[in-house]
Amino acid sequence: QVQLVESGGGLVQAGGSLRLSCAASGRTFANYAMGWFRQAPGKEREFVAVISWSGGIVYYADSVKVRFTISRDNANNLGYLQMNSLKPEDTAVYYCALGPATVDAGQYPYWGQGTQVTVSS
Repeated sequence: QVQLVESGGGLVQAGGSLRLSCAASGRTFANYAMGWFRQAPGKEREFVAVISWSGGIVYYADSVKVRFTISRDNANNLGYLQMNSLKPEDTAVYYCALGPATVDAGQYPYWGQGTQVTVSS
């Protein structure tokens, strides 16, 4: 079993930055790709970014490309999402997940509890 805990969310002004972290328990972190997803009020959960198990392959949603960077530290069971040039439309609960390298949230078996990101205009 894998447990994930996100941190680093908060309130930031438009144009600002935040760095989200995802801490994983267990020794299987490096076996999985890691994805970040977000869900805004009244909207479906949407894909943000994914990184392969080795970190060698990354893929982003068009809406965050260039502004966000996904990374991971397999030695310490940590994942990150660096978010720059934040916009009000980035406001959502952000979730990290472990599973296959896909944009489909339904394919991920392991999820964190989420961390709130609020971007004020």
